[in-house]
Amino acid sequence: MTTDPARAPWSFHILVTSWLIGAILLAGLTPRVVVADQKPDTKVANAAQRDQVVKSAVEYLRQAQADDGSFSASSGPGITAIVATALMRSGLAPIDPVVAKSLKYLQQHLHDDGGIYGEGSWYKNYETSLSIVCFNEANKNGDYDKLLAAAEKFVKKEQWDEDEGQEISSMSYGGAGYGSHERPDLSNTSFLIDALHSVGRGEDDPAVQKALIFVSRCQNLESEHNTSPFAAKVNDGGFYYTSAAGGQSQAGQTPDGGLRSYGSMTYAGLKSMIYAGVSRDDPRVKAAYKWIQQHYTLDENPGMADNGLFYYYHTFAKALATIGDDHVVGADGKSHDWCTELVEHLASKQQTDGSWVNTNSRWLEGDPNLVTAYSLLALSYCQPKAGE
Repeated sequence: MTTDPARAPWSFHILVTSWLIGAILLAGLTPRVVVADQKPDTKVANAAQRDQVVKSAVEYLRQAQADDGSFSASSGPGITAIVATALMRSGLAPIDPVVAKSLKYLQQHLHDDGGIYGEGSWYKNYETSLSIVCFNEANKNGDYDKLLAAAEKFVKKEQWDEDEGQEISSMSYGGAGYGSHERPDLSNTSFLIDALHSVGRGEDDPAVQKALIFVSRCQNLESEHNTSPFAAKVNDGGFYYTSAAGGQSQAGQTPDGGLRSYGSMTYAGLKSMIYAGVSRDDPRVKAAYKWIQQHYTLDENPGMADNGLFYYYHTFAKALATIGDDHVVGADGKSHDWCTELVEHLASKQQTDGSWVNTNSRWLEGDPNLVTAYSLLALSYCQPKAGE
């Protein structure tokens, strides 16, 4: 009888294999199955990449904070509010020294009228709306209830409505600008809706419904909600900057005076409509989503090239997370896992010190503090879901 296992008869191998499997099962163990050429779990790999990118960015911002708790204070308190919100959504607690110092700095800009803005600021709605979102994020124990109530009252007062002498037929009605006497625009109105949404205001809130009227009029979609002179000229479902004061699009005009749609405003418009209670079956939402599918990209802010690129990434992520789709089918028919693509794209653009910066400095995107905060906020919508 041979003693060389390699030359043993097949009956011997079968007997030994059966005995081993039986022993494993009796021991209550499950045999490990090894699959050849098994593909790595892309979700796990992407989550690990996201975590490393976020960690590096948080460390950069820790080092970038000024002694008084601010970030880029020369641009007003708005950037500090954005950074603090981004840090909290990246896992830092309100009591973390960096966040706590930022909150203390913002409180120094609280005014008797309830607004949170820089002295003599032209950007009162913008800065207060961003601060509302920030303090609400930090309001774990009701510490900021009074502050938030006063700030909410302030931004509602700044809204263009009957109290500002506006009739509902006015192209300014329902919108928000940098200040109560500044022309309203979709970006500021989007910040207002974000602020109200953060404190639990929805479709039953009058201010939200007024804002929805303005948002609808900034969409290139002729409908009962938009009979403006611009709606039919482009009519592609996208959004532009403002319908007020003769209308304006940062992407320019068509030869016949239409206002061209562009990416960041279309995502901001879509998200704002959902927050205001507009259903996914509504023609406005359908048209906006179709525009997004046709212009899906991370290479640019569609219609604007690299202008406002990181603001675009933020609104891109927020809107797609709000509508709840994990994948977007683009114009090429390809299904895009937008979170995976966004994480990989931002990882490729991150600087060695953990920051991001836009080589196009328009709209303050030459400031790495602001751009890094935008990037962290975008990534905050790509956290693994429970159970994944």
